[in-house]
Amino acid sequence: MPQLPAQTAFLSIRELAKRLRAREFTSRELAEFFLERLDRLGPKLNAVTVVTRELAIARAEQADRELAACHDRGLLHGIPYGAKDLFATKGTPTSWGAAIYKDRIIDQDATVVTRLRDAGAVLVAKLAMVEIAGGLGYRQANASFTGPGLNPWDVSRWSGGSSSGSGSAVGGGLVPFALGTETWGSIVTPASFCGVSGLRPTYGRISRHGAMALSWTIDKIGPLCRSADDCGIALNAIAGHDLADESSSDRSYSYSREDRPAAGNEKFRLGVLPSVADHVQPEVRANYEASLEVLGGFAEFVDVELPDLPWAAVASTIINCESAAAFEGLITTGDIWEMTAEEDRWGLHSSTLIPAKDYINALRIRPKLQRAFDEVLSNVDAIVTPTLPTVAYPAEESFSDYRRGFYSTQITDLGGAGNSCGVPAITIPNGFGDLNLPTGLQFVGRAFSENRLLEIASRYQNATDWHTRHPEFSDDK
Repeated sequence: MPQLPAQTAFLSIRELAKRLRAREFTSRELAEFFLERLDRLGPKLNAVTVVTRELAIARAEQADRELAACHDRGLLHGIPYGAKDLFATKGTPTSWGAAIYKDRIIDQDATVVTRLRDAGAVLVAKLAMVEIAGGLGYRQANASFTGPGLNPWDVSRWSGGSSSGSGSAVGGGLVPFALGTETWGSIVTPASFCGVSGLRPTYGRISRHGAMALSWTIDKIGPLCRSADDCGIALNAIAGHDLADESSSDRSYSYSREDRPAAGNEKFRLGVLPSVADHVQPEVRANYEASLEVLGGFAEFVDVELPDLPWAAVASTIINCESAAAFEGLITTGDIWEMTAEEDRWGLHSSTLIPAKDYINALRIRPKLQRAFDEVLSNVDAIVTPTLPTVAYPAEESFSDYRRGFYSTQITDLGGAGNSCGVPAITIPNGFGDLNLPTGLQFVGRAFSENRLLEIASRYQNATDWHTRHPEFSDDK
């Protein structure tokens, strides 16, 4: 096997596809390159549950045969990827991050896995995650049988949850892109902490058939990638209605550079929450303000305010009640006591005691929140904020201990609003903060406005190089 340059690990999907078709390497050689990195570096990050070597080689060889025969399935054809380990993959264990399920095989493929296979993408690994996707109430990084997700920029720091392995694997160059899920923060957090781009699509944009359900009315699937453009490429392959998922939308979706809705000198209109950076780390604030300067080259800003509504309370009530219903069996069987994080062994009990009237009232209030939030978003192309108030937390500290004093209510409310209302968001790297760890910039838009968000993020990335930076991660770190 020819030795591919180390920089190959951090090339974009579009660039890998170009070089693959230029025959600089084959799909099999590319798969073996990333399989070697997964084997060698994955354990350093606690990022991997299963390396799918035999499957990957077989699919890569198939891609090589098809490309040689001029059967080109698109930009993902022959490109390796990793999937968060809550997506069913036939013949391969699906653990949901929990020790009790680490050898469990679900005899089907999730729809997103099938669609990526149809697009020619090559699954090389199932990626580690917080046990039960964080639905049991974890409060520290060590909440998975694979150990705490570790950050490729500094392995003493957390990679973010619950898609921890997806964030660290893309950030560390173990895969070109990965699938994650978000109920509240589980795509944007690891993407921001690990210095990559992460897209949370509109609720229903992507079928969840074959994915673990944490909160049936809030869960969303999305990609973590090197760039916003890569996120669009991945979304293009997995979006669309699915008869196996009644909650999936029948609205069509397509993405390409030619399809982008904004071009030329068009100016975007970005909403700014006036005090959103008042309670964040100083470097996070400085990077946000510098990002606004860059965005000012192609956007105008307007002040916006979220109405004083129970955004976070509604989101948390719905999530807690639905996760309690989904996983009540863990309590009745006693399997709950096998969880890794101590707080995950008792956290679900409190959720089962939430009165039914509270859940029903949260569902009744949510349409009012959706209308109110849509009205705010209708006046702008997106709201722009820091993604998170801090850089990645220390892996050995409780979350609350580290972020004490840096807690932006507006960012929290925006997260509650975005997830409970089901609207899309994208986070992209925008610099480095404390201890030279990545910071993120977030754009939140109206339902089904993914392409608008991708264009704004891509315009920012065309004007900066933060998304091209990567850690010098090796066996020695």
